[in-house]
Amino acid sequence: AQSALPVAASADVSLIALFWQAHWIVKAVMLGLLACSVWVWAIAIDKIFLFARPRRSMDRFEQAFWSGESIEELYRTLSAKPTHSMAACFVAAMREWKRSFESHARSVAGLQMRIDKVMNVSIAREVERLERRLLVLATVGSAGPFVGLFGTVWGIMHAFTGLASLQQVTLATVAPGIAEALVATAIGLFAAIPAVVAYNRFAREIDKIAIALETYIEEFSNILQRNLSS
Repeated sequence: AQSALPVAASADVSLIALFWQAHWIVKAVMLGLLACSVWVWAIAIDKIFLFARPRRSMDRFEQAFWSGESIEELYRTLSAKPTHSMAACFVAAMREWKRSFESHARSVAGLQMRIDKVMNVSIAREVERLERRLLVLATVGSAGPFVGLFGTVWGIMHAFTGLASLQQVTLATVAPGIAEALVATAIGLFAAIPAVVAYNRFAREIDKIAIALETYIEEFSNILQRNLSS
């Protein structure tokens, strides 16, 4: 018991030391999970700014749309620059409206259906743009703990394989191997928890934006339908 004390005292159990003492497979798992964690935070920060822009643009567009400004003037202003969100739906609908009336046939048959279709396509494109790289967050959030657990199991197997050649096993000899193996699980959770939180938050934001776009489409479609009926 007395001989085990100096060993325990001299054992380095810092994270860096545990990493260097780990098996190469465990090291690969740790490095991969750390890279995934950095990737998750980079995506989350990018998405925070990405989702802020549609909210601001929708607020500005709704103010302009319901301010009484001429729809033709608003279309000329928005069609001259790249648009997203509600503005993209509006420009697509007005472009289809003008294309139908400027054609030689001047037929309005099925015009309402075509306008609804182009606006729905605009919504699908906007949602697809917002959902980009969300699959990475979902994958890291679901697979991260299992990858870390794999590293832990492999590390414990490696630790006990090394202890098999020892005649006397003490806690001081077992603890470092188990500790370095458990670090893999900790890093897996460190990568997975922010990924799950970010994915859930951004998924809710996408749902809110999609509902707002669908509501606007219904309102604008009613306006166009009244103009067609008049």
